[in-house]
Amino acid sequence: MKLSCFGAFKSCKRKNVHSPTQTEEIVASNVRLFSYKSLLSATGSFHPSNRVGGGGFGIVYKGVLRDGTQVAVKSLSAESKQGIREFLTEIDMISNVKHPNLVQLIGCCIEGTNRMLVYVYMENNSLAHILLGSKSKHVLLDWPTRAAICVGTAHGLAFLHEEAKPHIVHRDIKASNILLDKNFQPKIGDFGLAKLFPDNITHLSTQVAGTEGYLAPEYALLGQLTKKADIYSFGVLILEIVSGRSNSKAAFGEDLKVLVEWTWKLKEEGRLLDIVDPELLEYPEDEVARYIKVALFCTQAPPQQRPSMKRVLEMLSGEVDLNLKTLIQPDVYKKNTTRDSASCSQGSSSSPWRKDKQSITSTRLYSSPLSKTEMQPR
Repeated sequence: MKLSCFGAFKSCKRKNVHSPTQTEEIVASNVRLFSYKSLLSATGSFHPSNRVGGGGFGIVYKGVLRDGTQVAVKSLSAESKQGIREFLTEIDMISNVKHPNLVQLIGCCIEGTNRMLVYVYMENNSLAHILLGSKSKHVLLDWPTRAAICVGTAHGLAFLHEEAKPHIVHRDIKASNILLDKNFQPKIGDFGLAKLFPDNITHLSTQVAGTEGYLAPEYALLGQLTKKADIYSFGVLILEIVSGRSNSKAAFGEDLKVLVEWTWKLKEEGRLLDIVDPELLEYPEDEVARYIKVALFCTQAPPQQRPSMKRVLEMLSGEVDLNLKTLIQPDVYKKNTTRDSASCSQGSSSSPWRKDKQSITSTRLYSSPLSKTEMQPR
């Protein structure tokens, strides 16, 4: 891509891109352009039977190109003016980064009012679809498959955080954004909310965006973004993979605790393996317990206490001992009113959260409040 990620961002902001001509100026020469007619044919006129997913900015359809290639077509809602920036960000980011555990962008369509992204098709949809979805779509995943999904996702995140130039914070790591190919290999998708982190930047003050149940509390409350926000989300994801339950939809115990809180309670009671999915009839207890502990390290209240993704990979592999004596209780963000329900993302990448102290709370399990300096990554 000739235009840098920053270049695309600046151009979008400077020109207030809303017209096809202006948008085309942002798309670089190495991104394949599809006609609307070709994608209409590929998806059967966007027939409802070909719908495979959806989010706050549009719908995803399965399609077949003329050469027989299966694709996923993400169609941006024509009414979603806010989604233009996310659309351009996603094109720019995905065309610049290549990794086995990141979704592969094939091209896009910019024609009239149509804005579409074309990806390699993922045969097994998403982790949310097959593990946390309805029983009719549910697929029984054994432990080796779940472990491979955890590790593959960690590799993808480690690449974004530490190898991509500039570094990238995804901001919306969740089960529905972990796509699975025919062999259940994970690919991180949906980069519409992603942010760039050059080497000299430690944090960004930004409008909060993400999905309820996965938001790092210090980010949700103060709007200061670091890589540690992704790591918190990844910790939640591990617990969902181990338990087969959604952190935001399932409640545990008389106090109706969310999964992260419940896991800490079980850890304190010496019953850590009680969260394991009952469908997992056979699994290596020591390894599963290690994954749960890694999740607790990732969701600790002080962000600077959370490990880097490189360290997470070492912890998952068993290369390092996990010193539970250093472990600090997790902090959990909870939304206590429905006033902003139109702004929050319930399992999809929809409108950013509004920073409103009357509409958000944090279940403070850590004794001292977080300061801005505490949110600088190590």
